[in-house]
Amino acid sequence: MNPLEVKTKPVDEYFMSFQTMYPQAYNKKTTNPYTKTRVILMNGTEYESVWFLHQFARQCNEPEIKEALAVVRRQEQQQQKMIACLKPLNESILETTISYEQLAIDLTATLAQTDVDKNNIEALNFALLEDFDHLYRFSNLMLLDVPGANPAQLVGKFTEIIPGRPTLAHHRYPMDDLRKPMNANKSDLYSKLVAGIITAAEQQTMNYYMNIAQWYKNDLGRQLYAEIGMVEEQHVTQYESLKDPTCTWLEQWVLHEYTEAYLYYSMAAQEEVPYIKQIWEHFFEMECAHLQLACRFLEKYENTRPSKVIGSGEFPHLLQLGTNKDYVRDVLERTVMLTSNRQHYIDVMNLPANADFFQYQNQVVPDSEVAASHVVIAEAIKKLGQDYRYQDKLHPIKELQNCKKDNTELGRSRSKLK
Repeated sequence: MNPLEVKTKPVDEYFMSFQTMYPQAYNKKTTNPYTKTRVILMNGTEYESVWFLHQFARQCNEPEIKEALAVVRRQEQQQQKMIACLKPLNESILETTISYEQLAIDLTATLAQTDVDKNNIEALNFALLEDFDHLYRFSNLMLLDVPGANPAQLVGKFTEIIPGRPTLAHHRYPMDDLRKPMNANKSDLYSKLVAGIITAAEQQTMNYYMNIAQWYKNDLGRQLYAEIGMVEEQHVTQYESLKDPTCTWLEQWVLHEYTEAYLYYSMAAQEEVPYIKQIWEHFFEMECAHLQLACRFLEKYENTRPSKVIGSGEFPHLLQLGTNKDYVRDVLERTVMLTSNRQHYIDVMNLPANADFFQYQNQVVPDSEVAASHVVIAEAIKKLGQDYRYQDKLHPIKELQNCKKDNTELGRSRSKLK
């Protein structure tokens, strides 16, 4: 599929009425978990698009471009509102959160397995274990606060719910989350897509936790959202730093629109719910129109062919969301002890004692016993007799196999682990 060759209407003809913008919500009890994650992914993709177009407009002094940005941005806003309202009224904050973390895990694992860029793959695998641990922490919060809850059912048993790299170990000095950027002119098109997709997805999670923390019903939940929300800030810092900062605003616009078209086409190819599939298909056509418009501006104002940014335009292999249990376990076994020191990943046991990581840990979590990510597990063990897990077999890391004691040292301490 080549979105540059899709026949579209003029961009001005894609505005929607408010009635059209408010869709039928999915049924939270019967809808496949991956439909829910597709909704979250595309909501985050549109959020990224809207804010990119706003930032572009604030740096642009060409009236014709600003006018085009305003038109496209209004339609992206309409798309985002429609997608956001696919979430049903009776889906709770925590239920949505479980879907957010399932998306983070399975999207990250899928991208890592299909990319060819080593720098991208290392970054994806590194953050994968952290989102994996977040699912475990939020699931235990759900067991504390929602009688009869079943997080495993929410994820369709497609994703295991066990400890990853413990959340306490995620808190790093800000400079240690920066990565080496790619060279867009030399990078594979799919690798550029990967960096954009994962940045938007993690940004959406960060934004959700930033805004939802204060609305949670108790102190422990508010504190857990705040703590994990800070880690999501770190993930956004990591992923956005993978992108080439030397691309022009118009080149970035073309790539944004191409990414959206690619994702809608991918979502439609896998979607099981007919009316949601129709939404993805319609929005794919809209994004083709937006992309073709952006390409015309790139040629007119920078005399640059779109092929510099997106090659022939032909889509690479499509993105498919699905289970990744074995891959996650493999990454756990290989990299659970990793932290980072500036742009390099390093076993925490090999960090010098004066590393910024340890100084930052002493400032942010000097006492692990009061950190929400630990307290939620301790409280679950106290209430249930052991933590909540869904696993197909024994945890691959010996130090994380104990269901009656939370490990607060793995990945954050240089002391010998027992």
